[in-house]
Amino acid sequence: MQFIDPSTPKEEFGWYSPHLGMHMPIVRYGNWGRALLLFPTAQSDLYDCERFFLIKAIEHLIHERRVSVFCINTINDISWMKRDVPVPEKGRRQALFSGYVEEEVVPHIRRVLQDPNARLGCAGASFGAFHATNAMFRRPDMFDSLIAMSGFMELGEYYLKGYSDENIYYNNPGWYVPQLPESPGLDLLRHHSQIHILTGQGDYEMPDASRRFAAKLAAKGIPCNLDVWGWDVNHDWVWWRRMLPLVLGERLQGW
Repeated sequence: MQFIDPSTPKEEFGWYSPHLGMHMPIVRYGNWGRALLLFPTAQSDLYDCERFFLIKAIEHLIHERRVSVFCINTINDISWMKRDVPVPEKGRRQALFSGYVEEEVVPHIRRVLQDPNARLGCAGASFGAFHATNAMFRRPDMFDSLIAMSGFMELGEYYLKGYSDENIYYNNPGWYVPQLPESPGLDLLRHHSQIHILTGQGDYEMPDASRRFAAKLAAKGIPCNLDVWGWDVNHDWVWWRRMLPLVLGERLQGW
């Protein structure tokens, strides 16, 4: 089965990550346009979005040279989704993953773009939305656009079991965003960023999580487009294949 058009430019790369101590692959779709870093769901991998036809859903934008998509792995399978790893160690591994994104992935994409100061877009669905949100709000100097679909923006009791430390706090957007100090980064978020949070209200969706985070953004003066879809919209790829091209194709300015 072909998941993308054979004519769609696709490049696979990777390196041994000093932060994570393992080989981390990256795949790029398209060779021109604004860069979008796309995070996979839960325990899946960098081909998640291709296998479930999310790349296919935005393929026309890739062919129009409006967007170039970069997909990476997370380490959820050895952190938040691995039951026998203690919560403090999960938090440490999450902090290492953030370092990998910020100090390895973003510099690689900037080199590819031949722009050392480029601000990228980031997106994801479900657990991928959490990672994309964390990337955006940790480093608004690196990211200027967020598309978070059917996600959560705060690790809660299910994952944390009442525990917190610095690693967890600074990788849990629902906690640190309300405390962001006045800074150039906060100014970027308020005046030079685009934030789109989309969610359904059907099976396995968590619209209240999106509403709570949007309210926290509003309290900090950070504009956000919260788009709550209907009760028939459940936690599934069929809806993400509608959400992502809608925002990329129509709502993001300058893309």
